[in-house]
Amino acid sequence: MQVQVNPGDGVDGTEALESWITEHLNESLARFRQDLTGIEVQLKDENSGKSGPADKRCLLEARVTGHDPLVAEHRAENYDMAIRGATQRLVKVLDRQLGKLERREHRDRETIRKTGSPLVE
Repeated sequence: MQVQVNPGDGVDGTEALESWITEHLNESLARFRQDLTGIEVQLKDENSGKSGPADKRCLLEARVTGHDPLVAEHRAENYDMAIRGATQRLVKVLDRQLGKLERREHRDRETIRKTGSPLVE
């Protein structure tokens, strides 16, 4: 899974930050690895250097194999909290969407039950 970090205006996109984000996302989204081709991370300082409540924003866009991208966003007072919050939201979105796909694929399968079986009437 490829992780692309796009720091916006007012964000110091250091190599250490990108490395930490990549490691965090790979660990947090490990169970979805087979379904994801990549994650795009967009960081933004909403107030451009001024401090304030919830002025740091993290938007995560997950590219799911064969489907439209899924997005999760979180605003917080620092980037650590914004990234962790967006990751938690993305996990919920992936659980819900991939669960729906799995249930739909399950319904399309042929049944193993045979009519006339002594166990099924």
